[in-house]
Amino acid sequence: MNYKLYIAKKLEAVTGLSVGELTKVMEIPPEPKLGDIAFPCFILAKALRKAPPMIAAELCKEFENDEEFEKVEAVGGYLNFFCNREKFISSVLKKVSESDGSFAKSNEGNGKTVLVEYSSPNIAKPFHIGHLFSTAVGNSLARIYDYLGYKVERLNHLGDWGTQFGKLISAYKHWGVREIIEQDPINELLKIYVKFHEEAEKHPELEDEAREYFKALEEGDKETTELWQYFRDVSLKEFKRVYDKLGVSFDSYAGESFYGDKMQEVVDILRDKNLLTESDGAQVVMLDELNVPPCIILKSDGATIYATRDIAAALYRKRTYDFDKNIYVVGIPQALHFKQIFSVIKKAGYDWADDCVHVGFGLVKFPDKKLSTRHGDVVFLEDVLNESVQKTLDIITANSPEMENKEEVAQKIGIGAILYTFLKNSREKDIVFSWDSMLDFEGESAPYVQYSYARGRSILRRCDIDYSNPDFSLVTSDEEYELVKQINAFSTAIADAANKNEPFYINRYVTNLARCFNKFYNNHPILKGDVDEETKKARLAMVDAATQVIKSALSLLGIETVESM
Repeated sequence: MNYKLYIAKKLEAVTGLSVGELTKVMEIPPEPKLGDIAFPCFILAKALRKAPPMIAAELCKEFENDEEFEKVEAVGGYLNFFCNREKFISSVLKKVSESDGSFAKSNEGNGKTVLVEYSSPNIAKPFHIGHLFSTAVGNSLARIYDYLGYKVERLNHLGDWGTQFGKLISAYKHWGVREIIEQDPINELLKIYVKFHEEAEKHPELEDEAREYFKALEEGDKETTELWQYFRDVSLKEFKRVYDKLGVSFDSYAGESFYGDKMQEVVDILRDKNLLTESDGAQVVMLDELNVPPCIILKSDGATIYATRDIAAALYRKRTYDFDKNIYVVGIPQALHFKQIFSVIKKAGYDWADDCVHVGFGLVKFPDKKLSTRHGDVVFLEDVLNESVQKTLDIITANSPEMENKEEVAQKIGIGAILYTFLKNSREKDIVFSWDSMLDFEGESAPYVQYSYARGRSILRRCDIDYSNPDFSLVTSDEEYELVKQINAFSTAIADAANKNEPFYINRYVTNLARCFNKFYNNHPILKGDVDEETKKARLAMVDAATQVIKSALSLLGIETVESM
């Protein structure tokens, strides 16, 4: 039941305010002793020409003998509502039970399409830890929108074009050995790419050679195109191996190269609309009216740039997917770039530019640099994932040496710990990488939440009791009520995460849910003590609901649960 809506409908007739206006000002009191919902009567003082405490006292009479509330109090200028705990707990837990693991799912996105572009590593370059920020945020947003009923298209805009490929082709021609490269593609391609730059300092003519190779590639030369395709294929194979570890997948790997033949149309459209202006030999779109620097479309030598390519990509995506929202999960430093391209698209007469959203994120910092990486200054993502899994396995082995599936558990907990760290705060905040906080089984971490889930499932396995029709009047204590209130807040957390494109709302929610669950568990025995059968059934139903929602919430973050720890 939506209590705010229920209250608003009863107050609408007597206040003269709409349901929307009433629900907007309702608050959740800072302390449980002040009730579950508070309505501030100050907003009515001017219209009713009465003091807020008097208004609150009069409105309180509207809820006399209302069975939905245990009591309604007028305190100062507030009307405080205390929900009927038994009815509330029963209603929420029955919904969870009937949802079959999909509590708070909705169909609000039915018939609408959301595109989420994320990850976007560069071909033949290391998949480093920085890429995980985009990958974690994008994957979570895709899952959240999917949970809300949208048709979600997951896009990986690969960095697979540019002058660097001329250098890589030159490097391969001089020092590449296919058999060696295929054993460790990214590392070996990186080695010969670095060697190219070292040799080019001694032999500048290599730069000219690289330009010629890239020119040949642009012109569709068979040999260079086949080499480029080979670099792309082996790189993508390696990337997918890492994506599989993370539980991440994509619907499209169309990268920069895909839009190479689509940029001329962008130039033609902007020229036909008289939006191109010459500036120092370059063709630009002026954005002075927005106090934004000009957006370069063609460089002075006639070459296109990233902006041209991204505008072409946006046009293609609108035609192909007819999206309702087009999200780019790209670092904060690119904020101006996206503001420029969205502005150019809007200026060209495409109002759907307003549906394009840049979702920025911060940096990853390593205060101690104590990461076991064999790649020097490049911190490979896979190294970090492997180290997290190994550290988790060491902890499990030390504490539960007899666990049968400890490798599988370590994999889920270790990778979950990394993902949780990247999603625990607002995405615009920088991440300070710390193994101690990431793998803390009692702190604000994935292992803590995963352990809470495992503890709950363990209780249910150990109780051979049918708890399908419990008496919820037996479980209305403060801890039990707070747990169910937190379960019920799942839909609000999902809505906040989607509205603000901030997965950390889900992260914060599930951490608080785990805390409420553990407080309930520690204060109300289920397997121990003199607990009567009916109370035990009601508490087991509560455990079942809490673990179901913990699992669903973690899934929205891309984190898997484990049944035992």
